[in-house]
Amino acid sequence: MKEIKNDAFYDLVKQYDSDREHHLIGEVDYYLLVDNKLYEGLNSHREALSFVFDLLMERSTMDQKSDEERGDGDIADQLVPLAYDIDRAQAALLDPQAFFYCPNIVKTDHYGNNSYDAEWKPNDENFGTTVPYWYAVLEPIHGRKNKPEDFKIVNESLFPNGTDALDIYEWSTDWSDYFDDGHEWYGACCWSVYDKSRNRFVVMLVSATD
Repeated sequence: MKEIKNDAFYDLVKQYDSDREHHLIGEVDYYLLVDNKLYEGLNSHREALSFVFDLLMERSTMDQKSDEERGDGDIADQLVPLAYDIDRAQAALLDPQAFFYCPNIVKTDHYGNNSYDAEWKPNDENFGTTVPYWYAVLEPIHGRKNKPEDFKIVNESLFPNGTDALDIYEWSTDWSDYFDDGHEWYGACCWSVYDKSRNRFVVMLVSATD
């Protein structure tokens, strides 16, 4: 397994977010991977997830070392390297049509808040759990809100051959402190998508709080 370093999708991301360490659109952080081994269904998805969290662990450790070298002791003390137990992660197979569903905006108030023709609504009961993929793209906590057409553009860039050849798993989020922020408020999500037509994985992570 290895991370894809160059892809047209990364050029698209620059239009939505300027974070150089992540590929963010809305609250979704995307990781593109390729595997030189034969695809083995759920086992391969778990390997892709493990690979991404190994990357996150490495970056977390490097951030802490950099702060210590700069003499930022207080900050370094607050930075704890990422912890995770991939064996605890539980997966559920998703229907692509349901996963890529995106509602329409029916109303925008004078504060810029959107109302959608969707059954799922953000409320105290839903926050801290899994938010729909469309919501994580369209409704970030801060910064640019995106439109349904942006959701379509993003997914067409990621999966130009359509969704028929996709295997999608939604993972539990109780196995890593990466998701602690999301559990606190906005929501925590973990999805892995394998595109059989392109032999590549897309891992999508969401974890944010106000």
